[in-house]
Amino acid sequence: MSSFRTLRWVIFLLTGYAFFCFVAGIVLAEGTLHPARRALPAGAEAQARLRAQQLNADFEDVAIQAGDGTVLCAWSLRPAGNKQRRQDAVVLLHGVSDNRPGMAGYAEILLKHGYIVLMPDARDHGASGGDLATYGLLEKDDIRRWFDWLMDRQQPRCIFGFGESMGAAQVLEALQAEPHFCAVAAESSFSTLREIGYDRVGQFFHVGPWLGQTVFRPVIEIVFHYARWRYRLDLQQASPEDAVAGTRVPVLLIHGQIDSNIPLRHSQRIRGRNARVVLWEVAGADHCGAISVAREELEARLVYWFR
Repeated sequence: MSSFRTLRWVIFLLTGYAFFCFVAGIVLAEGTLHPARRALPAGAEAQARLRAQQLNADFEDVAIQAGDGTVLCAWSLRPAGNKQRRQDAVVLLHGVSDNRPGMAGYAEILLKHGYIVLMPDARDHGASGGDLATYGLLEKDDIRRWFDWLMDRQQPRCIFGFGESMGAAQVLEALQAEPHFCAVAAESSFSTLREIGYDRVGQFFHVGPWLGQTVFRPVIEIVFHYARWRYRLDLQQASPEDAVAGTRVPVLLIHGQIDSNIPLRHSQRIRGRNARVVLWEVAGADHCGAISVAREELEARLVYWFR
């Protein structure tokens, strides 16, 4: 009788564990693909135009159409002056649940050094359309289209890319779709969506990624299977480290040594796939914190890397 009771408890616990993993996987998948959308604040464009005027830059609100018909929106800022001289351009890509004003600090740095700056809202972010954030799967083609827009409308000598967090991952994945970037820089990128999934599970329980890699690995597997079944998305292809492994474009990785959101090991994994990649580990910096703790060095490194 005791053995039978034990068996019933084992079956009950296993059933409960399977149910928890199933529900948690679906919730995590939906939350990942539908991040909170931060709309542009009222007056954001007027403020951006005023700041562009103060920086002696021409401002333009622009939009293009993605391959699936989604309307993508951006601000284009070009230093005023000699329009006959071909300038370089930088595409700035923001993080998850952020929008283009979040990249204003980087835009000011680059405008000061004479770069044309393009600040898009990612799909399903800001004023851009789209119902899903796909962490590079669709966005890499969106970035390629912005690259083409710059070439057609601004005709720069070189186009560079810089992104932070989700935007960092997207600019690295875009190297597969657009290999003609002159160079890119990426701050606080994840290495693969699967690897950051392990971190997210661990962070929920205030432990390391080992929990997602072991006890709750079925949760992560359900995320990937659900996304493929529900949305026809193979999230396993969201892999900046795979994209960087095969690129010849110069890549600068920037990562805070105390990043509590996307741990430093992600950039270390990316660098490990390509010996030409340079990694700057920023002492004392948390997630995307280089501009806060080492602004002057960040500026110097970005300008040096792009030139």
